[in-house]
Amino acid sequence: MQADFLQIQHLDITLSGNEVIKDMSFKVRRNTLTTFLGPSGSGKTTVLRAIAGLNQHVNGKILLDNQEIQDQAANQRNIGMVFQSYALFPNMTIFDNVAYGLRVQKQAPTEIREAVAAMLKTVGLTDKRDAYPDQLSGGQKQRVAIARAMVLKPKLLLLDEPLSALDAKIRVSLREQIREYQQKLGITMLFVTHDQGEAMAISDDIIVMNEGCVQQQGSPMAIYAQPDNVFMAEFIGNHNLLTGQQLQRLGITTAGNHPLAVAEHYVIRPELISQIQVPHSVALAGKITSLTMLGDRVRYQFLTDSGMVLKVEELNFMRPLSTNVPLTLFVNPLLIHQVGTTYAE
Repeated sequence: MQADFLQIQHLDITLSGNEVIKDMSFKVRRNTLTTFLGPSGSGKTTVLRAIAGLNQHVNGKILLDNQEIQDQAANQRNIGMVFQSYALFPNMTIFDNVAYGLRVQKQAPTEIREAVAAMLKTVGLTDKRDAYPDQLSGGQKQRVAIARAMVLKPKLLLLDEPLSALDAKIRVSLREQIREYQQKLGITMLFVTHDQGEAMAISDDIIVMNEGCVQQQGSPMAIYAQPDNVFMAEFIGNHNLLTGQQLQRLGITTAGNHPLAVAEHYVIRPELISQIQVPHSVALAGKITSLTMLGDRVRYQFLTDSGMVLKVEELNFMRPLSTNVPLTLFVNPLLIHQVGTTYAE
């Protein structure tokens, strides 16, 4: 089992007189990529900057590799950081940009040449070593910024929405490259994003935040399939959030092998409702009221005979679908998940 490498204990952060992070605690395992995910204003970047030593008015403990660092200056923590803006030196070549930190550390010229050459090879920019930043694309500039941080061999690498300034196609390509770098070099990374797809695609662990609190931490599959509370069920992916009483109206009496609690909340992901009948499934009679074709998937609103509207999404099996025509769908109660009714505070 991977050891806890970063530990945040009872973190409180106050900015301009406002408490923006409230008694936050979490752990990050060594050699993993953990993502902070949450809506704008949830405190993701604030926590990242506190770990880096860039925030003041921080109370609580920050332990990195079993050493308390909350009182250390930023340049003493051996933590690298990559920002949304590339922050490259425009008058320096790509080689010199990547070498900058090593020269500040006064490493030997031979060691610098070898380290920079190896890092440029890792990020696929060997042929750009003599170019200047204004000669590169946005994706290439961000790879230079990442290389500049990684070449210093930090204990921890923090990435604050590094892909948000890039177009969609480059974002997908670069996020895959970041994951590849992390696994190849064995670096522990903390990655901030508000993009759920991005977080799901590259993370070992996801920490979901809202209003300065951790709502849930877990693997991408865990936070999607087993949300802890209403916020998580609504924030992650598409959903049908129903009470036990509403499920009973659909003819469903159990969820995940447990009897329904009438007043509790339950989540059914839209892709778990389909035209395919499986063992133990419950039939839902009704009709499609609206239909959206998404290429490989079909998304629709389904009005049950009991008067409830459900969101449904399934693979496009090239079967004709029509609105306002009687249709029977099926859902397996074993896949229905109970969630708490309150947010984490």
